[in-house]
Amino acid sequence: MTIADDSLVTEVSGSIKWFDPARGFGFIISDEVGPDILLHTNVLRNFGQGSVADRARITALVQHTARGLQAVKIVSIEPPEGDGGPPISDLADTPPEKLAELPFLPARVKWFDKSKGFGFANIFGQSGDVFLHCEVLRHSGLSDLGVGEAVALRVVDGRRGLMAAQIAPWEKGSSAAEDEAEMEDKG
Repeated sequence: MTIADDSLVTEVSGSIKWFDPARGFGFIISDEVGPDILLHTNVLRNFGQGSVADRARITALVQHTARGLQAVKIVSIEPPEGDGGPPISDLADTPPEKLAELPFLPARVKWFDKSKGFGFANIFGQSGDVFLHCEVLRHSGLSDLGVGEAVALRVVDGRRGLMAAQIAPWEKGSSAAEDEAEMEDKG
């Protein structure tokens, strides 16, 4: 979608009411009083995500259209507020500050079944699968993943093997891989 006149675009903050990747859209509830704001999957994909969790915080550029308010560009997305604990018990032994120090690794989703609550991904350049749990996905601000979707993962070696401790848009992993390759070239 092309923004024809920047004067008609407003920055709005709010939360995700719901988003359905299969239907290709969802709605934002503005922090200010007003109608729901349409969030189309193309706008979300332009931000680098294929889904977003309900209640995630979002800041977007919004435009009035003949059909009502629509998001035309996402500025930021923050995961829904949690209770401060880890998303799953497998991560309870790892302090949050240690998880935050882990690098984001570029990966591709092998498969993910939302109804089963889990799936697997492969880190680029490494063999083996990384377990993806739906609660880690939700805690990371996402609601679903598609086969072949590019993501960035913070990975821990859990009780049952490699597992994602955090899942982020591809750009986090691709920039980390570029930084690592640049360091190797200099070394």
